[in-house]
This record gives sequence, C-alpha cells and structure tokens, in this order.
Amino acid sequence: MARIRVIDFEEADGRLKNIYDELIQKRGKLAEVHKIQSLRPESILRHMELYLEIMFSKSPLSRAEREMMAVVVSSANGCNYCQQHHGQALLHYWKDENRVNRLSKDYKSLNLNEREIALCHYAEELTLNPQKFEESDATPDLREAGLDDTAILDATLVVSYFNFVNRMVLSLGVPLEDDEGSGYKY
Repeated sequence: MARIRVIDFEEADGRLKNIYDELIQKRGKLAEVHKIQSLRPESILRHMELYLEIMFSKSPLSRAEREMMAVVVSSANGCNYCQQHHGQALLHYWKDENRVNRLSKDYKSLNLNEREIALCHYAEELTLNPQKFEESDATPDLREAGLDDTAILDATLVVSYFNFVNRMVLSLGVPLEDDEGSGYKY
C-alpha cells in the first residue's frame, strides 16, 4: 500500500485526468508508478518523457538489452515492482520465462554473450558500488565487449534511471498491480 496519498483514476479530474487518459491510450493501462506521482501531475509527464527517451529512443543498445539491464538494476536494489514490470517487458523479447526469472536471481548463471555480460556487470556494479566508478574506469571493459561511447552513455542512463525509479517505488511503497505488470504495449 502506498505511503502517501494517491489520486486514483476514478477520482482524477482536470489535468491529472487528461494525463491518466493519455497514458492509458498510449501504454494500454495506468501503472501504479505513475499514480504515485498524482499529487504532481506534471512530474508524471516529465517522468514518461525521460522513460521513453531512455528506453525507446534510437540507441546502439537493443530494447531487450535495456530491459535486461532494468531487471538487473531492480534485482540488485530488491525492487520487486520494477523486476516484475521489466521482466514482463524482457519476456516480450526473450520469450523464455525461465531465463528471465534466472536473470533476476543471478545473471552469471545464464548463457549470455560477452556484450550482455558486460552490460549486466556494469548495471550491477554501478548500482551497488557507484563510488567505485569515481576512480575506476569501466569504459575499457565495455568497449572490449563492443560498445561505443553512445552505447556506454545509454547504458549509464538506463542504470541511473532505474536506480531513480527503484528508490521512488521502494520508499513510497508503490504496490504491484494485481496483474503483475502484464498488458502494457511494448
């Protein structure tokens, strides 16, 4: 249960109602992570703009790679909400529920390619030990795995974004939807 007041769809009006309607039309449904921001409707729009830019824009990283990193970050943070949502999104690409579930528990146990391993390792390390990167340069390992500077920036944006969202979800008690995040348009 959310730890702050949330304005549900049924009680929304004005600008918030318009934002909710637009989200449902574009995304297929309204997520609890959006409703938690209902007291600041414009933050929902800015959040979605950032999310769409990081996760859906043209990138050297595939959508599956970005969803994979989202799951690794969320797993490292213990954020079940985002693990479920982005595990469902990754399942859309991987088509293997067992593999997605194993990613949440231990990406090293999967048969990932060098690039995927490098991205998962980077996601986990930057999440758990961000201070390490002040003096340690991870870019050579990422470049060796075939990532260019744009891909490295995009990977960093994915990791940073999910650390932001995980902290919002965990601190404000965002509940997982009854359908565990299924039904969204990918």
